[in-house]
Amino acid sequence: MAAATWSYRGDPEAEQPALLVTFANGQLRRPAALRFRLYLSAAAAGPRGRRRRILVSDTERLSYVGSNFGSGAGRGSALCRYFVGVLNKDSGQMEVYNAEIFNMQPLLSDNVIPDDTKDYQNKSFREKVDLCIEAFGTSKQKRALNSRRMNAVGNDVLNTAVTKAAANVIDAKGVTALIQDVAQDDVQNMSVFLPPCHEDADKPEHVYKFEDILSPAEFEALKGPAAAFINITPEEVTKKTEEKSHCSFVLEELKFLPVDEKSRDYKARCLWFLDILIKFSFLKVIKKKHPMGPECPHIISRKLMKNFTSLTYNNGSVQNLISASMKTKIAAYVIALALHINKFQIDLTILQNDMKLHESKMMDIAKAMRLKISKAKGLPGLENDQNHKLGTLSLPLPVQKTSGSQRKRRKMN
Repeated sequence: MAAATWSYRGDPEAEQPALLVTFANGQLRRPAALRFRLYLSAAAAGPRGRRRRILVSDTERLSYVGSNFGSGAGRGSALCRYFVGVLNKDSGQMEVYNAEIFNMQPLLSDNVIPDDTKDYQNKSFREKVDLCIEAFGTSKQKRALNSRRMNAVGNDVLNTAVTKAAANVIDAKGVTALIQDVAQDDVQNMSVFLPPCHEDADKPEHVYKFEDILSPAEFEALKGPAAAFINITPEEVTKKTEEKSHCSFVLEELKFLPVDEKSRDYKARCLWFLDILIKFSFLKVIKKKHPMGPECPHIISRKLMKNFTSLTYNNGSVQNLISASMKTKIAAYVIALALHINKFQIDLTILQNDMKLHESKMMDIAKAMRLKISKAKGLPGLENDQNHKLGTLSLPLPVQKTSGSQRKRRKMN
């Protein structure tokens, strides 16, 4: 059915243009009997220099709404200008007025402008903002609103599914059995992030093999960057200590580098990699291709990214993240490497402070690695009131004990 077009003449002296309206669902029988209400946005003019308007009209059966923005305005409204010509038949002259065209769409609900504002007042601020976006928002704002509502629906569905699945597991297995499984999995979960442990080793250095920490190719790649440590002087160590350019463990060990060239080179490479590991643990989201700088060999950067980060999906892209579990893994490898550096006895408190970990967390990792924990006595540079903990790797390995939290769970049963 063809659309009927008629015009309402605006005041030529006012800023309000003449309004042209088309009704999408057909012709009107009595167009002169219609009354219109025009609503203007309080905001300033838009990018095309016009204010947003909503035109409302009521008939006996339906209400109609049209606007000069959004999807209801039509593509022609944005690309064209409309004029109304008024011909004076006596003089033969025509006056031309600016005009706007509104495509009136039927509105099936009768609450175009609700008289009762009680429901509106009860809405939250977020819901009121959403209503404004629906009426006057840009296309980008409306897409963001729809996306947020879809995500909220998706989260509700996911939470319902997870709750139902958890209830099914509890019904099938029982609460007691699940508590026992959790207690048993604590030690297993920790072991996932530890270096490979060879319990049948005949020497301490074979419990956590050096090759499992650094491969021969990776150890060879450290020759270049570790050269600065090999040739370091006492004055340079003092300067680095003042600048705190390296962690405390590394700075302390640099004071006691071996004189033997081969041993000195070995320790310098290990210290350089340990320092890089600790600095790497402070990162959260890896955004750079070479996060530890261009001086870090490519094979080492690839090792850090592959072994000590987890992949996460965020904002439409895959990112490398150093999660809490990955920081635990880094701490375990730092302890293993420090044991090789310092003849299998290390000050755990210094490493704990370097990595900014809680003492309980560091002790849990050390115990999981089968170290014997003791208090530090008479170590150089330590004050008497400092309660440092020593970790020693010796054979035979101590038997792993159930943690206090696990004992409580089993006692509750």
